[in-house]
Amino acid sequence: MPSGKVHDAITFILVAPVLAVTYAVTFSPAAALVVTAAFLFGGLMFGPDLDTLSKQYSRWSVLKILWYPYRSFFKHRSRWSHGLIFGTFLRIVYFMGVLTLAAFIAVFALAVYFEGSLPDLRELAETWRTIGEFTRANLGEGFLASLFVGMWAGAASHTFADMAGSYIKTGRVTKFL
Repeated sequence: MPSGKVHDAITFILVAPVLAVTYAVTFSPAAALVVTAAFLFGGLMFGPDLDTLSKQYSRWSVLKILWYPYRSFFKHRSRWSHGLIFGTFLRIVYFMGVLTLAAFIAVFALAVYFEGSLPDLRELAETWRTIGEFTRANLGEGFLASLFVGMWAGAASHTFADMAGSYIKTGRVTKFL
C-alpha cells in the first residue's frame, strides 16, 4: 500500500485538476473552490486511515480523541472504512454525529454554568434556518452537495491508490468496493 507521503502527494497533485474539472462542469467559482477545499480536507484529514495510527489521524492533534470510537469499531481496510461507496459516507455521518453531540454538551454546560435554560426546539430550528440561509446566500444552493463531492473525491483518491497497490500485490480489489 502507498505510504502517507504518497497519499499526500496524490492529493496535492490532483488539486489543480479537481479545481479545473469542477469549474468546467459548474461554471461556478464558488462551487469549484468548495469542492477543491473539501477535496484537500478529504484527502489530508478525512481519509480511510482514520482507523489506524496514521498521518491523517495524527493531524487531528488534540481532536483525534473524536476518532477513537471509529477506530475501535471499524476494522482497517474493511469495506466500511476503505470502501469506495460507504467509507466516506460513514465517516461523514459519524463526524456529524460527534459534532452534534459535542455541540449539545457545550450548550448544556453553558446553560448550567450561567444558570440559564436550554434552547427549545423552536430556537434550534430557527438557528439552523438562519445558518442555512446564510450558507445558501454566500456559498450557493449546492454548497452541501459540493462539500460532500469534494470530501468523497479526496477520500476516494486514497482508496483508489490503495486499490491499485492491492491489485498489483494480489490481483484483487473487491474488498474495497
